[in-house]
Amino acid sequence: MRRPVIPLPSWLPVDGYILALVGTVALAAVLPARGPAATVADGASTGAVALLFFLYGARLSTREALAGLRHWRLHLAVLACTFVVFPLLGLAASGLVPYVLPPALYTGLLFLCLVPSTIQSSIAFTSIARGNVAAAICAGSFSSLVGIIATPLLAALVLNGGGSGAGFSAGSLLSIAYQLLLPFLAGQLLRRWTGGFITRHKKALGYVDRGSILLVVYTAFSAGMVEGIWHQVSPLRLLCLLGVEAVLLAVMLTGTAYGSKKLGFPREDRIAITFAGSKKSLAAGLPMASVLFGAQAGLAVLPLMLFHQMQLMVCAVLAKRYAARADAGVETEAAAEAEAAAGRVAGRDTGSEAAPEAAASGVPG
Repeated sequence: MRRPVIPLPSWLPVDGYILALVGTVALAAVLPARGPAATVADGASTGAVALLFFLYGARLSTREALAGLRHWRLHLAVLACTFVVFPLLGLAASGLVPYVLPPALYTGLLFLCLVPSTIQSSIAFTSIARGNVAAAICAGSFSSLVGIIATPLLAALVLNGGGSGAGFSAGSLLSIAYQLLLPFLAGQLLRRWTGGFITRHKKALGYVDRGSILLVVYTAFSAGMVEGIWHQVSPLRLLCLLGVEAVLLAVMLTGTAYGSKKLGFPREDRIAITFAGSKKSLAAGLPMASVLFGAQAGLAVLPLMLFHQMQLMVCAVLAKRYAARADAGVETEAAAEAEAAAGRVAGRDTGSEAAPEAAASGVPG
């Protein structure tokens, strides 16, 4: 007898791209790039990072992001969560070293706290939850713009003085300038001429994006395998990392939801703040890590990769709950309006019936 197929729960989104990333890490573990192949892979990875940020700049509408500044309180709240609260929580976790997290994983956790917010998933979950999608678009775009400069500067400040053990030099800032910032600015300047092409070939360029990131991951993890950095991490340490990240995500989701309510934002804006303010961008973080950490990027990006999948799973559940509450509220409001309308109709009917009776009895109506 054929066994029935047990489907995955609908609230558990298995991101195919995460599976591709895991496969890339496995490939780097089995067949890492060595010698001349490593040199070629490193050069290709550098070019891929520059291409990625050129495409980011060409896609991102600065006009739309700046036009959304009329919701400045909302954007300020998201930026504060992304570039102030997250880094402070990361610094507070320094007490976990070395008892819970080894220095290399803590460096990755701290870097995770410096990365800008996402755009696509923030928009998607805000839309599902019946939130302010326009605000989520502007908040994610504005966070990406600020993150191009804020993340490297925070890394220079925090990774040197935050107890992470990571070195950070002026050379790192120069690498960021010519590998990340210059391509991004070039994309922005050429957007007038390239915007139409990018819009028409959005799907194909999406594969270019993802393929470039996979190349960056392969190069970083290959270098880590050759350097032997994976001997620093045990399965128990990975479980500890997952636990720390679960607490971090829970604190940010609770803080953004409760804080935005206390600040008086309407429900739709609170949803946008919750999803945009609690997320971290894998697409922006991986290329930045490859520039900042070099051969150590493998362990540095591992916390970000795990956090990315965790936030997808948790926020999928949360978005559906928000949507269910919104639908229930609409139904309750509609029922109340229908009941009130029925009451008004009944009142008019009673009055119209009473008038003839009063006229017949001679009593004024």
